Amino acid sequence: MKKTFRILFLCVATAILASCGTTSTVPITGRKQTLMVSDEQVLSLSNQQYKEYMKTAKASANATNTAMVKRVGQNLATAVVKYLNANGLGAEVSQYQWEFNLVQDQQVNAFCMPGGKIVVYEGLLPVTQNEASLAIVLGHEIAHAVAKHSAERLSNEYKNQYGTQILGAVLQGAGIGQGTQQLIALGTSLGGQLWTSGFSRKQESEADHMGLVFAAMAGYDPQVAVAFWQRMAAQGTGSSSLFSDHPSDATRIKDIQKWLPEALKYYTPPVVATKTATTTKKTTKKTTKKTTKKK
Repeated sequence: MKKTFRILFLCVATAILASCGTTSTVPITGRKQTLMVSDEQVLSLSNQQYKEYMKTAKASANATNTAMVKRVGQNLATAVVKYLNANGLGAEVSQYQWEFNLVQDQQVNAFCMPGGKIVVYEGLLPVTQNEASLAIVLGHEIAHAVAKHSAERLSNEYKNQYGTQILGAVLQGAGIGQGTQQLIALGTSLGGQLWTSGFSRKQESEADHMGLVFAAMAGYDPQVAVAFWQRMAAQGTGSSSLFSDHPSDATRIKDIQKWLPEALKYYTPPVVATKTATTTKKTTKKTTKKTTKKK
């Protein structure tokens, strides 16, 4: 009876753990997510990590490229804030303190911290090649912040940690042998790794989707994304590994092509000013001077 009561108690604890947290909806995609950590907790942690990173990072010495990163980034941030305000998400805006930095690092990469702290490595620019492609990357990074992917990952780690502890107590309480417990724990760990990895790929894919739309909102042609990711694929940075955190290049490009019609609804091509040729007819008046010859 005592053992049965303990198992029942732990099962109830597991159910309570699963029901904890707040449910929110990711903009653009509409996906539901459960968060067990607050924005304040995540921002406090990320700001600390960001400051530590920037102490060791070397800012790019290329003023032109630095200005480009900041300009494109701010254009995207302005469009995203406008979208959030227009869609009843104005309360989310206050948590963003946008920063866009270009650092001396030859990795073909960029990253975003919660709260809008974005870092681009110089090694990425030869692959982006133009501002529109850079906007695709920055849109992707901004999407991670807007979708609260960091808070979601922390929440999942929290649930996995306590879920594993509860499961171990349940198995022990049920009188299952130590060897069997270890085997089940190993299987659970592997399953958790697969699930976590798959979820991370889901987040990366979601950021691709949202970033494509954000770039279009900011006035950058989302169609350049296909060529950009093809160039990325040529760099050999993609991976189709089962445990990869990113979608394979082929999957990524296929998905982007699928999302392009939606993104193009938000895209307004820039108006190119054309000069109207005005023909001015000048009338030349010839004054005939009569020369009076003196006789």
